[in-house]
Amino acid sequence: MSALLADAAVEDLTNAEALANDPLWMSIVKAVIILVFLLTSVLFAVWFERRVIGRLQERPGPNRHGPFGLLQSVMDAMKLLFKEDITVRAADKVLYIIAPAISVFCAFLIFAVIPFGPVTHIPGTDIHTPLQLTDFPVAVLFILACAALGVYGIVLGGWASGSTYPLMGSIRSTAQVISYELAMGLSLVTVFLLSGTMSTSGIVEAQTDRWWIWPLFPAFILYVISMVGETNRLPFDLPEAEGELVAGFMTEYSSMKFAWFFLAEYMNMINVSAVAATLFMGGWRAPWPTSWAGAEFLNSGMFPPLWLILKIWLLMFVFVWIRGSLLRFRYDQFMKFGWKVLIPVGLGWLVFFAVGREAFAAWGRDLNVYDAVAGVVAVLLTIAVVSFLKGEPIEEAPPEPEELDAFAGGYPVPPLPHQSLPPSPRSGRTVEARTGGTDTEGDASA
Repeated sequence: MSALLADAAVEDLTNAEALANDPLWMSIVKAVIILVFLLTSVLFAVWFERRVIGRLQERPGPNRHGPFGLLQSVMDAMKLLFKEDITVRAADKVLYIIAPAISVFCAFLIFAVIPFGPVTHIPGTDIHTPLQLTDFPVAVLFILACAALGVYGIVLGGWASGSTYPLMGSIRSTAQVISYELAMGLSLVTVFLLSGTMSTSGIVEAQTDRWWIWPLFPAFILYVISMVGETNRLPFDLPEAEGELVAGFMTEYSSMKFAWFFLAEYMNMINVSAVAATLFMGGWRAPWPTSWAGAEFLNSGMFPPLWLILKIWLLMFVFVWIRGSLLRFRYDQFMKFGWKVLIPVGLGWLVFFAVGREAFAAWGRDLNVYDAVAGVVAVLLTIAVVSFLKGEPIEEAPPEPEELDAFAGGYPVPPLPHQSLPPSPRSGRTVEARTGGTDTEGDASA
């Protein structure tokens, strides 16, 4: 009987009420668990990425230290810990040290609002608490704010290094976060429209019967592309492109300061994967409706955190798969894709979804039907528009002449690989004159 009363109390408590009743020690324990989870996840992510890319490239990957090479990440962390810590002489010392700490701190904050499970009874106590550190009505805006603030660490690190390549990398990162943050925000607006809330736990609760990945499939694809650009990962790793900028904003960093930037990058990968799982893939819920047999059991106890972690690592595999499959964009292609493709597509999807739902509501039609087909119709419309634009004749540029007049524009320009400079009309005469002069001098000396 006491167990049934406890379960009923858990069901009656809302997420906000349960969080408000948390004692201070409970919040500290949750924060420590999240910290440990992120640090161990980063160590596993490094091994996971190397192992998967090794398989994609038909090689074994890490396999020396520990079983299956699992201790390789620990070895790398120890190497960075004991490596010589160099501070650049021309650097701004304070900002040079604070910059990586800003990136890491902002990366830690995002998981504070990610729900790992419903309101749960803590064994041995009378406490009922959600598996979440905190939540509030604008939790998703908090996530976007932390992601945007994280770029300050990159910008300050590149500027404070007092070197050219880091400064160029930080400027690139600034432009990158502006363009791809807009596309990411547009992809999330339709989630708010469908859920009726910006609370992360409320969005998970709204996905009880179905995940938002199906009705909002275009928004999900837009978010996945934007999250790759947001985390500076291939093919969008222009701020640290080794072929152009050595290591970009991290060029002048070493030892633990470099490790902080490295830690922030991998934590941001886990963060955006957790956000995608929460907003589009049901969060901690099992991958089938609650009306099915066994759903109640699989959405309670230790199963909810396991479901969320499984979804996070499924999206982490997508990160690694993209890195092992695609080449880096040129910077102009990268910015063009963000401003001329992602943002217009996000605006179009938002208008299409919002106007369509209002029209269906005005006509008295079932909104569930519209939600079920809206994503498919939007994808088909996008394919039709792209096919139409590709079908238009493209005016060919006039062929460039094989012989190049280097001084035609008033300034000398070098020829392209298929071009050649015309021979100078004075070149032969000059050589002959020099040769004749030498022979004459030789005869005179003889």
